[in-house]
Amino acid sequence: MNRGIFAILIGAALGAGGMTFAQHHEDGESVKIIGARDIKEKLDDTDTKVTFVEVTLNPGKSGLPHRHPGPGFVYVLEGEYELGIDDQPTKVFKAGETFYEPTGCLHRVSKNPAAKGNTRLIAVVLHPRDAKQIAVPELKKE
Repeated sequence: MNRGIFAILIGAALGAGGMTFAQHHEDGESVKIIGARDIKEKLDDTDTKVTFVEVTLNPGKSGLPHRHPGPGFVYVLEGEYELGIDDQPTKVFKAGETFYEPTGCLHRVSKNPAAKGNTRLIAVVLHPRDAKQIAVPELKKE
């Protein structure tokens, strides 16, 4: 994605208002919603919203396995990011790269593989307006 277009999208999200708060996890990941907006387009015939999120992972830390109620589009702002979805092999993305997560896939690996330096991402998630969470924790199987 062109960096100029991405900057415009982020600016639009920030200008749209929406919730702004940080969520810190015990797993070394912090998540901050930087903007949210209802959109005209529907997702599976459902009223839809887009949420922009900044994710920061400390060196060597991982996020918890989770799923999203809609597709996610992610841009790596800083550092490196190791991603594993469903049963696919993990892949490392570097600053300036993007990736896509399909609706409902298991985001099983979310890690900063570096020993030094944070990983920062911007995620754009499309989801039903009535979704209670945009990252639904995966229940542990016993």
